[in-house]
Amino acid sequence: MVLSESEFDLSLQDLPGIGAETEKKLVNAGIESVLDLAAALPDEVVEAIGGARDRACGLIFVARNKLQESGLLERDFVTASEALDRRQALMKCTTGSKNLDNLLKGGIETQAITELWGEYSSGKSQICHTLCVTSQLPVEKGGFGGGALFIDTESTFRPERLKQIAEERGLNSNDVLQKIIFCTAYNSSHLELVTKSLGKYIEKYNIKLIVIDSVISLHRAEFVGRGTLAERQQRLNMLIHRLLRIAEIYNVALVVTNQVQAQPDTFFGDPTKPAGGHVIGHACTYRIYLKKAGADRIAIMFDSPYHPYGDARFTINEKGIADPEPKKSKD
Repeated sequence: MVLSESEFDLSLQDLPGIGAETEKKLVNAGIESVLDLAAALPDEVVEAIGGARDRACGLIFVARNKLQESGLLERDFVTASEALDRRQALMKCTTGSKNLDNLLKGGIETQAITELWGEYSSGKSQICHTLCVTSQLPVEKGGFGGGALFIDTESTFRPERLKQIAEERGLNSNDVLQKIIFCTAYNSSHLELVTKSLGKYIEKYNIKLIVIDSVISLHRAEFVGRGTLAERQQRLNMLIHRLLRIAEIYNVALVVTNQVQAQPDTFFGDPTKPAGGHVIGHACTYRIYLKKAGADRIAIMFDSPYHPYGDARFTINEKGIADPEPKKSKD
């Protein structure tokens, strides 16, 4: 899907079943456009306008149909050949490391969620900072040609690091920083609220990349103990699926970082596992495991619909992330 300027001219009242009062309720809930409604979850619409869930599902269906009729969203049913053409038209952004780009078959992809998980200091936040810079490169130079939005939940965001990366890559750091929108989420409810209003920021600032560092830390800190596990997973499920719909509807790339948990009963292999369980695992399109390897880092393709299992070595330097220097021969 390639979005155009005219898509945002669509009004909610252009849809059958939505009058002035219903539109007001939707706007008050942060659902301000047809795109917002198409990306919304049924429970969010019910909460906004009241009434039965069937009506909410119907309004979302009508919004998606309107976008499909306008050519802004693909049809629900297509041939595999058409699906292949769509896949080949997706945008990809360089990570800054050719090795990592090769592992990803070209870079970070739009209309997908890419999860980076690993222990502290494994390179997750450094990749995120680098992507905020490289995503602004023109498409012909491996970027998205648009802005980035960074949602920080762990106090990892560093504008001075972004400035350094941009300058080391020969870019105007002031221009780069002006195109990166930053938000701090203070608790899980705040994070969920912020994601509900992402649509208007995507439209306003021409956002092509959304980063959440980290997607689980707030929920993990607030929901402690087995008695709260069900509610935590339910809320995480709604959050991650909302993000996936936003990626698809708005044609943006979504990168989230995840923490790890140890499984002490693992006798063979790596006991380190990503946090969040099946809820995170099923919703994320690509899952990349990051681990330390001396001065370098190793990225492992942990899960993907089509990438083969593989790994890539990269390093962290003034440019953000990059390929390691070739080792000199001892001869």
